[in-house]
Amino acid sequence: MTPTNRKKLVVAHSVRPEAPQHEVETNRALARWLAQILGLKFGGSFDRESHSGRDLYLLPTQTLVGAAAALQFGVKGPEDLWGGYVDHDFICTKAISHGLLNRDALAPEGWSPLFCERVRNVVLDGLSVFSLADARPAAEHLLYSGPIRLKPIHACAGRGQELIKSLDQFDTILARPDVEQLFSEGVVLEQHLEQVITHSVGQTFIGDKVLSYCGDQYLTEDGQGEQVYGGSNLLVVQGYYEDLLELELPEDVRLAIQQAQVFDSAADEAYPGFYASRRNYDIAQGLDSSGKQRSGVLEQSWRMGGASSAEVAALQSFVNDPGMRAIRVSSVETYIDQPLPADAIEVYRGPAENGDFLLKYVTVKSYDG
Repeated sequence: MTPTNRKKLVVAHSVRPEAPQHEVETNRALARWLAQILGLKFGGSFDRESHSGRDLYLLPTQTLVGAAAALQFGVKGPEDLWGGYVDHDFICTKAISHGLLNRDALAPEGWSPLFCERVRNVVLDGLSVFSLADARPAAEHLLYSGPIRLKPIHACAGRGQELIKSLDQFDTILARPDVEQLFSEGVVLEQHLEQVITHSVGQTFIGDKVLSYCGDQYLTEDGQGEQVYGGSNLLVVQGYYEDLLELELPEDVRLAIQQAQVFDSAADEAYPGFYASRRNYDIAQGLDSSGKQRSGVLEQSWRMGGASSAEVAALQSFVNDPGMRAIRVSSVETYIDQPLPADAIEVYRGPAENGDFLLKYVTVKSYDG
């Protein structure tokens, strides 16, 4: 394959200063692997002094926010990074999936009502809340239809969520000492589903390659007994969503892909400063409180995520065999110390964020469709 610029230096960058070791090392491992695939030099982790003025291809762990951040790394567009860029922080969070309670509700700078209008039919019932004053009325409105989930907009891997079944239970949350900060930072209140399957749908644009994929993800138990992200199984094609939809796929998967397409297009339309070379969407399908089947996009990931290692493995497979139509790849995260399975590719082995053990690896299987 032919990268945009063979002089580019592939550089990892852990955006959060307090990032755990597994996030930093996974970021570096994927950057090193991607440099090898692209035929570029790996420059290690970004260093302002040594990398200043260099032509970089950046792998950030988070979406870049604001022009100053992009300028710092010389990122001018999607060809300069594997990830994404937004003008305002909330745009790359769960917050954009839902509208506000009413026109008087507090909204962050840059908020686009247009986006909420465009995605209304492809998301679950829910509201985004940015102030304590709006919290109880929003919860009261949604609880009429059944249980809801409270999701801090900056939380990831399923952490920090709470299931709320009554207004009394919500009032208990409102009595907590840190509640004002919680809601001012942003919270999504969203209908709760039972028997949920979470689909992963997305696209990766790297060099002259475009990959599109669908699949599902699952949870596992971490060292503290909490249910967190455990891995993704993906079916990846060379090409666009149209090429993916040419495969024999179940109707629920087709629906997830179509909903992700609407969400993705709405982001381009409503937030014109946004761009991304990695576009991943989680779509939940399950039963609402009345037993009705529901499907909706939960959130977007325009950054390195749990499935990123599987995407890189797919890219490697297509580079090795350009004529191959599709490939099955899986990313796995387990908190149990165990030998690496046969033919698996290790991405990270070491301490988890809470100090316990974490193993991340990838497997590749042929597509038998």
